[in-house]
Amino acid sequence: MIEIKWQAFVIFLILFLFVAGLGFWAARWRRGDLGLLDEWGLGGRRFGTWVTWFLLGGDLYTAYTFIAVPALVYGVGAFGFFAVPYTIVLYPIMYVVMPRLWRVCKANSFVTPSDFIRARFDSRSLSLAVAITGILATMPYIALQLVGIQAVLVAMGVSSSGALKDLPLFIAFAILAAYTYTSGLRAPALTAVVKDILIYATVIVAIIAIPIKLGGFTHIFSVSQAALVAKNGSINLSPKLYGAFSTLALGSAFALLLYPHVITGTLGARSARTIERNSALLPLYSVALALLAILGFMAIAAGIKTSVSSEVVPLLLLKTLPQWFVGIAFAAIAIGALVPAAIMSIAAANLFSRNIYKDFFNQGATTQQEAKVAKFVSLIVKLGALLFVVVIPLKYAIYLQTLGGIWILQTGPAIIGGLWTRWFHKRALLIGWLVGMAWGTYMAYTLKFASSTYALHIFGKSELGYAAVWAVIANIIVVIVLSAIFNGAKLSNGVDKTSPSDYLAEAEPVRELETR
Repeated sequence: MIEIKWQAFVIFLILFLFVAGLGFWAARWRRGDLGLLDEWGLGGRRFGTWVTWFLLGGDLYTAYTFIAVPALVYGVGAFGFFAVPYTIVLYPIMYVVMPRLWRVCKANSFVTPSDFIRARFDSRSLSLAVAITGILATMPYIALQLVGIQAVLVAMGVSSSGALKDLPLFIAFAILAAYTYTSGLRAPALTAVVKDILIYATVIVAIIAIPIKLGGFTHIFSVSQAALVAKNGSINLSPKLYGAFSTLALGSAFALLLYPHVITGTLGARSARTIERNSALLPLYSVALALLAILGFMAIAAGIKTSVSSEVVPLLLLKTLPQWFVGIAFAAIAIGALVPAAIMSIAAANLFSRNIYKDFFNQGATTQQEAKVAKFVSLIVKLGALLFVVVIPLKYAIYLQTLGGIWILQTGPAIIGGLWTRWFHKRALLIGWLVGMAWGTYMAYTLKFASSTYALHIFGKSELGYAAVWAVIANIIVVIVLSAIFNGAKLSNGVDKTSPSDYLAEAEPVRELETR
């Protein structure tokens, strides 16, 4: 019989219920008509600098990040740190791209990136391709957030057998589904504040207390190096992995910005200047991520033995920290799952409602009808993610998450390229997307989905790199070549329904730090 860690569980439960209550109360925060898609799905586009900082922090740094990054370092060593430079590279790109996207979306009341694609390139097919890619890439991402909740529940002994085995996870899912349905984007925006406070508290305590208990960082790194060398890893990055490391970091940075939940969190901002400020402030989370990654080395030094990657961090915390504080840390992980899972389900629902339901099934749908459909679909999306966890083996969710990163990057030429030019032909973009999707999927398949780094053989040399980057390079080449051909043949490229002024910075009123 599994013994429940009662101290940890009681504190975990109190914090979890507090955040759930906050999620329901969020419907009354900054009141708006939640029967409108713009209010439910984007929070009325009224979030200032600090709320956006917490929202995007909760969006970008998930429970899966908390669990997976240290676990990867635990398994392979230095290569697992690719997540740190990629979240550093991310913000200069965000500073350039996302304010421009916000402006055109605000000017035209766009709710999704597919709205922008439909208007910019006058193509329902390309818009549909972007929407479907976003939904497919998001589903396994939500599932992996629920894995984070499941990991801490198991670690606390809150598990059973038979029909009741996954009951705690179903309860957590029901709470998440209910407050997302009720409050929309306001719920994760508000609860992200609590999540981030708990995450920072956990990181600060862990990075100080655990090394003291284990004999200091010198001992931790020494033991880790010896253990990793035995598994063909190292605490130092091997030169042969430089290409894979750099392309994985750069490709992941671009891919993350293209995920629907990140775009949704960004479009909820009050202004383009709010996004620019956040591009400067969000690197603070990268510091926390670097410290989190070191937990992987600490787990090795602490003698943690497990073949299940999601157990590494929970087992380390249970072994090295007081049980009452473990309850706080586990609550941080669970809440760190609820916040992004809520945003992801909202983003996927927005895409379905606007760019599938309205464009193909009910073109005369009102914004109230769009909101109703989006709320319902948000429940279906979360239910699908839950089934991934409780019915389908976890490895398949991880496989699909690997594919998700490859797939979502293939929308980059249309979304990012479209922000600056219409020279790209809509048919070329669609064909390029198909080529990138097909080749990216093929590369992942040949790797048996066990890795996302693929050895490309070209000009007699083998170059190891991120499969998504190889795929998007092929995508871009196809787009450029075919655009030149189609434009030269004067093949119609539709009508641009946006205007040049939509993309330009306007004189925005200065609000000191936009604290609200």
